[in-house]
Amino acid sequence: MSSPSSPPTTSDYTLTGRRWLWVLVLTIVLHVLLISWGSRQFSVSQPVNRPEQIILADLVPLPPVEKPVMLPQPDKPKTSAPKRAAPAAKPRPAPIEQVPDTPIRETVTPIVDVAGAPGNDAVAGAAAPPEAAPAATEPAAAPTETATKAGKQYRTNPPPSAELKYDVEALNKGQNYHGSGKITWHTDGGSYTMNLEAGALFFTVLDVKSEGEINGFGISPITFTQKRFRKQPTITTFHRELNQIVFSDSNNSYPLSGGEQDRSSVVWQLASIGRGDSSQFAPGAVIDMFVAGPKDAETWRMQVIGEEQISVNGDNTDVWHVIRIPLAGSHEQRLDIWLAPQQEWYPVKLRFTETDGDYTDMSLSKLKRLDTAAAN
Repeated sequence: MSSPSSPPTTSDYTLTGRRWLWVLVLTIVLHVLLISWGSRQFSVSQPVNRPEQIILADLVPLPPVEKPVMLPQPDKPKTSAPKRAAPAAKPRPAPIEQVPDTPIRETVTPIVDVAGAPGNDAVAGAAAPPEAAPAATEPAAAPTETATKAGKQYRTNPPPSAELKYDVEALNKGQNYHGSGKITWHTDGGSYTMNLEAGALFFTVLDVKSEGEINGFGISPITFTQKRFRKQPTITTFHRELNQIVFSDSNNSYPLSGGEQDRSSVVWQLASIGRGDSSQFAPGAVIDMFVAGPKDAETWRMQVIGEEQISVNGDNTDVWHVIRIPLAGSHEQRLDIWLAPQQEWYPVKLRFTETDGDYTDMSLSKLKRLDTAAAN
C-alpha cells in the first residue's frame, strides 16, 4: 500500500505565495507597458493651425472716395472733327483755344481790363462793346471744361467671346471644399451677356448673370441677376429711361451718370480698359467705379498692385493683379482679380474673401474661344 501524502508544510505555502506575487507584479508591469504603448499608437494628434499665406503689398495713401463719373471715349468725334473744322473754322479756333488753355479766372480778368482800361484809344473804346458780346459766350464754355475735368476717361475694348472653366476651392467655416465653375462671355460688339456659375461639393457658391450694351463708356449693364442658395433671385436694373438704378430687393435708387457697373461686369470692364490701352494699368494706379449689387450701390476703389507671374493650369502666366479692399468697418468681401494680357486680358484667377476669412478661389483650368460673336 502506498503511504499517504504528507500535508503541505509552511515552506510550501511560502513558495506558492512568492510565485503568485511574481505573477501579479509581472501582470501589472505588462498592463502598464500595454497602456503606454496604446496611448502612443492611438492618441489623436492635435490639429495644427497653419496660417493662411498672406501676400503683403505696399498701398500708397489714396484720395478720399467719391462717386466717380466715367466719361465716354472720344475716338469717333476725334476722327470726324478735322474734316468739319478744317475749311471754315480756322478763324474761330484761335480765340476758342485760348479759353481752355487758361484757367477760368485768367479768362475773366482780361475781359474786365478791356472794359475798364483807362489808357485805351477812342477807337478801342468804341470797339469794346462789340467785343463784350462774344465775351459772354466765353464763360459759357468754361463750365464745360470744369465738367470735363470732373470725370475720368478710359479707352476700352472688350475681350472676344469665350467660355472659361475654373477649378474652385472654397473655405467655409473651417471646412475646405473643391468644385468647378464656368464663365460664359458673349459679345457682338454692341451688346454682351455674362453668366457665372461656381459650385463646391453639392451646393452652388455663385450664380450671377449680367447683360447690357457696349458703348462709349465700355461695359454698360442693363440688368444684373444674382441667385443665392435657397433664396429667390434678385434683379438690379439700370434704367436708361428713368436715368436711375433700381432694385427688386430694396427701395433704394441711384442716379445714372455714366460708367456704372454691377458686381460681375466690373471684372470685364477692367479687362476692357486693359485691352483698350495697357498704359492705363500701372502699379499703384486707382480705378474708381460706382458698382451696384443686389440691394444698393457704392464706389469700388480698384487698385492695381502690379505685374505678377502665377501658375495657371500648370503654366507660368504673366498677369496684372488688381484688388478691391472694402472700407474699414464694411462687411463687404474683398475681391482679387488676376488679368492675363497675353490671353486677351481674360480673368484667369478670381478670389472672393469674406470678412471672417472664408474665401472662394477660382483658377482657370480651360479656355475656349467662341466663334458666335466677336468684340470690337
